[in-house]
Amino acid sequence: MKITGIETLHCDAGFRVNSFVKITTDEGITGWSEFMEGYGSLGLAGVVEKLGEQLIGQDPRPVEVISRTLYATTIQAPGGMNAQAIAAIENALVDIKAKALGIPVYELLGGPYRDRLQVYWSHCGSWRARHADTVREMCGVEPVRSLDDIVKLGAEVKRRGFKGLKTNIIRFDGGKPSMYHPGTGSGPGFPELNINKDILDMAVAQLAAFREGAGPDVGMHLDTNFNYKIDGYIQIARALEQFNMVWLEIDLFEPAALATIRRSARTPIASLESVYGRRGFRPYFEQQSVDYAIIDVAWNGILESVKIAALADSFEVNCAPHNFNGHLGSLISAHFCASIPNFKVMEIDIDDVTWKDDIVTVPPVLKDGHFLLPTAAGWGADVNEEFVRAHPPKRR
Repeated sequence: MKITGIETLHCDAGFRVNSFVKITTDEGITGWSEFMEGYGSLGLAGVVEKLGEQLIGQDPRPVEVISRTLYATTIQAPGGMNAQAIAAIENALVDIKAKALGIPVYELLGGPYRDRLQVYWSHCGSWRARHADTVREMCGVEPVRSLDDIVKLGAEVKRRGFKGLKTNIIRFDGGKPSMYHPGTGSGPGFPELNINKDILDMAVAQLAAFREGAGPDVGMHLDTNFNYKIDGYIQIARALEQFNMVWLEIDLFEPAALATIRRSARTPIASLESVYGRRGFRPYFEQQSVDYAIIDVAWNGILESVKIAALADSFEVNCAPHNFNGHLGSLISAHFCASIPNFKVMEIDIDDVTWKDDIVTVPPVLKDGHFLLPTAAGWGADVNEEFVRAHPPKRR
């Protein structure tokens, strides 16, 4: 078997773009993976295609050798888009190998520990507030414009059988609702990243509204991204202890600082979604920086992600995937979750465009707040190439 081509495809997904890698072979087997070109990785498709040119004519099945070689060729510029591009290629090659053997990807990784994966509703309220003017048209759901709407959404989470939800801090004090995101250079608070009483009060009020609607049994998570310094994270962690949260999610590129935050509050800490590779994760585990390690399978590649999870397990840390992609990305994350012993919970976006199911050949199945593991070869679904090509992004 030889690789005959590699290309990237992009599909309109409303307020974002779904991007895919397609690798073809001379035996008619096609491998697919999903990657995220936005959110700091503009131009990633070009890196994927340029690295992929080296693989034409090669056998796609020795995936570890190929990934290692691509890593070696980019070793002077490690991480970032090079790491994401290698991961996107690796995931498509793994799909090919599993299809050639006629087995699901998780069988390549030793077989599944579980066939039902508990999920939490990610960006719960976040998209409905941030895109309040268009979310009804794109997603067929009602917008969030007040704390009363948050209460109603919490009740919807419970009614639909989800055992957990994750949200971001939403501001309702400026007329139009918005997500609080100074850590990425968006809005007030940048670049100092100081916290104040208004932000603390907003976070407490928002979590209280969710708890009122969802009840005591729905696990709550709050994602604070890169929005504060050490003192800010400690203040918000302590302020939210009253809600008995599953975790407070933090992005911070300093293991000792994250460990300080973890020791300073009773709220469990989850982090590391922006970290890549075992070498990157190891100092966080050595300093006991997190209660839960979040691993981005689309960035690290599923083979490296399983190795990172094994390293986490040796430090008694459970893992969860960073997954706010489309259906194919969710399937890739599901194979990872099924294949590791130290699984906590799986992230998934529920509020999404009405045509999301059309982008893949077999949409994933959710039941009673769980993702049901597919049994078909490869990821369990392919990209609906005809639909994707007919619906190019309206913006990139």
